[in-house]
Order: sequence, then C-alpha cells, then structure tokens
Amino acid sequence: MAEVHPLPPMDRAGHAGRTLGGRQLAALLPDPVGVKPVYRHLARAIGELILDGRIALHVRLPAERELAGALNVSRATVTAVYDLLRESGHAHSRQGSGTWTALPKGRTPHGVTRLLGRQDTAIDLARAAPGLPEQTLVDALFQIAPQLAEHAHTPGYHPYGLPELRAAIAERFTRRGLVTVPEQILVTSGAQHALTLVMGLLCRPGDRVVVENPSYPNALEAMRRSRLRTVSVPVTDTGWDGEIVASTLRQVVPQLAYLIPDFHNPTGCLMPDEERVRILRTAQRSGTWLLVDETLAELALDVPAPPPFASHATPAGAGQVITIGSMSKTHWAGLRIGWLRAPSRLVTELAGQRVVTDMGGSVLDQLLALTLLARAEELLPPRLEQLRRQRAALVAALAEHTPQWTWQLPPGGLSLWVDLGEPIAWALAERALDHGVRIEGGAAFATDPGIFEQRLRIPYTTPPDTLREAVHRMATALADGLPRTPAARGPHWIA
Repeated sequence: MAEVHPLPPMDRAGHAGRTLGGRQLAALLPDPVGVKPVYRHLARAIGELILDGRIALHVRLPAERELAGALNVSRATVTAVYDLLRESGHAHSRQGSGTWTALPKGRTPHGVTRLLGRQDTAIDLARAAPGLPEQTLVDALFQIAPQLAEHAHTPGYHPYGLPELRAAIAERFTRRGLVTVPEQILVTSGAQHALTLVMGLLCRPGDRVVVENPSYPNALEAMRRSRLRTVSVPVTDTGWDGEIVASTLRQVVPQLAYLIPDFHNPTGCLMPDEERVRILRTAQRSGTWLLVDETLAELALDVPAPPPFASHATPAGAGQVITIGSMSKTHWAGLRIGWLRAPSRLVTELAGQRVVTDMGGSVLDQLLALTLLARAEELLPPRLEQLRRQRAALVAALAEHTPQWTWQLPPGGLSLWVDLGEPIAWALAERALDHGVRIEGGAAFATDPGIFEQRLRIPYTTPPDTLREAVHRMATALADGLPRTPAARGPHWIA
C-alpha cells in the first residue's frame, strides 16, 4: 500500500493534506526499462494503481523533479506522465498546489466494484467460510439470554475476553495436547485481529517476516500495510521443504514467521511432525517468533486432527510460539470470535495494545461462542461430513466440466488449489463474474506479483448443487473466451 505522510490539515488550494513520496510511488510502479514510450507506460500504471485503490484519491503526487530522480528518468518524461494523467482524469493540478490524484468521470475504483453490485447475487467462491445452521443459532441465542441479562448490569468491557470463554479456549488447547491456562489466552475479533495485534506489538516497519508462498491474502496485505519486509518460502502441492524453511530462518534471522501448517490456505497441505520440530528448533536458535495460524486445524476430513504446533516445542522454545485461531472456519465468521495463545506476559501486553483499538469484544458474540464451543463434539462431526460431501461434489463437477484442470485432494480444510494448466486465472475470474461467479485468481495468494496465475482456489463451503452450478458457469465463461488485458486490481474481499 502507498505510504502517506501527513501535511498541514489543508493546503492553500483547499485539498486535504496528504502527499505521496517519490520513492514510495516508484516502488509501486513496474520497471520502465525497455518499454516505449516510457511516459505512456508509467501514466497507465499510475492510473491503474488509482483505480484499484492502491493509491488513494485526493493525494498529492510527488514533485516532477523528485519522481524523475526516483525513477531515473528525465523530468520531461515525468511532465509528460502527469499531462497524460490530467488528460485521462486520473489527476488534476492547480497553480501552487501540485498534482493530485482523481477519479475519471464515470469511473468507480475496481476495489469497490468487486465488493458491491453484481457479485452480491453471484455465487461466492472467494470467501472460504461456511454458514451456521439457522436452528443452531436460534437455540444458542435462546440459551444465552439469561446470561446476557446478567452482563447488562456491568460496563461490558473485557479487553482479555470473557473469563469463562478464555477458560473454555484454554481447555480446548489442553484437550488437543497442549496444556494451557486462561492467562495464556486473549480473545480477539477474529484471527485477523489477533494477527494485526501481534505484528503491531512485535514488529516495526522494515522488519523481516518469513511467510509461505502462497499464503492467506489478508495476512499478506496486513504485512504490506505495516511495511514489513516479507521473505517467502514455497509451499507446493506436496507441501513444505523443511530444509528451505530452516535455512531461510538461519540466514534471514526474521523477527517473525507466519505459518499455516494445518490444511494450509490455499494448498490444503498438512505439515509433517518432523518438519514442525525442525522449524521450532531453528526458530529457537534464530530468536524468531513463530506465529502459527490454526484456524483450519479442526477441519480434518481424511486424517486425525493434528495436535497444536506448539505441543512439539521444547520448554525453552515454547515461549517463542504464538498460536492464533478462530471460529470463522469451524462455526461461523459472523461471530467475529478469534483468539491467540501466547506466554501470559505477552498476552498482558497485547491486551494493552488491544484497548487502544477496540476496548474489548462483543459480550453477546462471546456468550454465543461459549455456547457453541460447549457443543463442539455435537456440532463438528456433521459439519465435517457436510464438507466431505461438498468436496466430492466439487471434484466430480470439475472432472466433468473442466477435465484439463488438475489438483491434489487435500486431507482437510475448505478448498482445492486447482492448476488450470495455463496462466489465465485473472482473466477467468473477470469473465466468471460476468457469469455470476465470484472467485479470485491464484495471484491474490502470492507474496510477489505475477505468479500463481495458473491457479484458482475453489472452496467447497457451499451446497453441492451450488458448487455444480458454479463450475458449469466457469466452464461456460472459459468457452466464451477470456479478456486479454487484465483489469485493474483492487482490495478484493477474500476469506
């Protein structure tokens, strides 16, 4: 995301005081070497960045001389770039005010159009999150009504989370093989909230963070916005290369490593125990914090559910592992209930940081979560069986309508990581939206642009008939022909 520096509240032309530095803009632009004419190439790239939301509207662009130096081009080239931006409506200038970003008349940023409008009625395959049975929710609401009434007489602020919910989450860790006490638990507004709290406390702009490639898009975007330097390690269809992960930790000595070892999102791979042990040992030597995302750990479809990653740690290394989890994938994302498990001293610091942002989570949601967790042994098995049926329906539909695509059947999780055989994912996603299917290409899961364009993540979180119809529509979109020019990319809504 572009870095924005504050200026005085309003400049003399009446614009809100925000500006974009030359080096920051140059970092967002593709290398112009070998492209002619350079000024048209740069103007088009800046216009696309504005339309996809990566450069905000009403932001002052760098002075011509500054940007010319950052791009190593002539000032005349930058002058021509700004002239084209003004002609196309992507910028406007006033004497003494500079050049400011704008939206061409009749246009809407892609980041908005992808979230609103036609896809509201589309089959949604971009968010891998199941719904909650209506009767289950109604029963839980009825059950918690008396408890909620008791809480109504209190202020309702619980920065650490409701004590009884912290205890229930700690007990779940203990039953899974990792002895845990409530003081090691912080209840958050989803796993993404836990991730941002951890990064905000442990990392500073410029810190190195090891991430898997591909990985969860929202986590990657949070790291970009925190200006962290990501160092990627590959996850292929066959999983992790433990030696690459270990050598990266040794050589880079990152502040943090973010891992999804349990039914990895998006590949579905499950990390072997011996690789977990190796990573834990190496991280302990390098002093790296391990942030382990276990939001999918209980969605084991063909294998036993794995024990917590931290259960493999030695006593000396356990203090460097932070585990995050959520009810979004196992129950319902609408609850916005997540958690993290960490050393109690760190939980105290994180709770202090949490107060600055949201004071504490919803008491109603936490009571609902407590009730649903108490019924987990009743509710989870039918959920897993439902996912197995939906996965089978998706596989059958793909085999029928798109036999040229390939995939590895994941032992758990919520989606297939499909190989299309050619780099058409972005084009297929655009055309599929016209056919009433919202899906994201593999590039959204990449740490670097331009890769995984031959991949799609296809969740099996919707009913079988819906999945069959979605695949049929995508096959129709493919047969109808795909666009050749990529549309501007925006902050897409992925889960």
